[in-house]
Amino acid sequence: MNRSGATATATPPPVRRWLAEAALRIDAALGPARVARAVLPPLAEQPGKEGEFCAVQLDCGSVGLAFTLIEGTLATLHARGQSRGRAAAELVRGYAEGDMAERTLGLATINALTRRLHDRAGYAPDGSVDSFGALELAAGDRLGMIGHFTPLIRQARDLGVPVTVLELKPELVREEPGLIVTLDPARLAGCDKIVTTSTLLLNDTLEAVSALWRGARAVAMVGPSAGCPPDPLFAAGVTTVGTAWVEDAEDFLARVAEGARWGASSRKVTLTPQQYPGFDALLEKARRA
Repeated sequence: MNRSGATATATPPPVRRWLAEAALRIDAALGPARVARAVLPPLAEQPGKEGEFCAVQLDCGSVGLAFTLIEGTLATLHARGQSRGRAAAELVRGYAEGDMAERTLGLATINALTRRLHDRAGYAPDGSVDSFGALELAAGDRLGMIGHFTPLIRQARDLGVPVTVLELKPELVREEPGLIVTLDPARLAGCDKIVTTSTLLLNDTLEAVSALWRGARAVAMVGPSAGCPPDPLFAAGVTTVGTAWVEDAEDFLARVAEGARWGASSRKVTLTPQQYPGFDALLEKARRA
């Protein structure tokens, strides 16, 4: 049983298990971290994009983020109160074994530990070319989406690129020239470029969904929740990870607490297999630093 009394996941899926184990390795190699602050956006009926993510800051100053709008997670986190002073390793285990609220705080903690690793190893990802993982859409492409990216839909349609969106909400299903919104994963077949939200890291759909993009030329996972080590994502066929890199922690956390736009307190970065050194190499470099 977890802290809320809900039954914990007995055996986490492979990617979730890998990420938890990697984060515990960071914590062991660089010294046990504790949570300095866990910052939640305010509860709102229609939050802006920046109001959808919580932030965990470790006592070393590193910050990690995770999406909160799944299964009433944000309200649950507000009800449970502070995580300040808890061992980072405890929250990481919540990602592997806990309910959705614990999983969310755990992923934010994994992302904060990953930023700690990157900083210690002297690694910084490239700046993002755009918000959608540098897909470089062009006429003749067929775009698939896991999640609804309205600006990218407009961009694709302006280029004459047909779009297929895999959705979970039946009320959004529709078909019109150049756009299919469907509940059927099989309809992503034939899409040669795919963009997905990083929510897959929370709702245990990555393993199943990754089978849908094996024939695609480019797969971008985007979102602040994707600040974890990307190794298992690349292994699953993701070709680009686009996420957020906090530049000014104090300003950033104040903005998260207000549900305000993050502005210059963070920037978008891109990781690819070609420029990413690999988790083991970074951990070894960080150990020697």
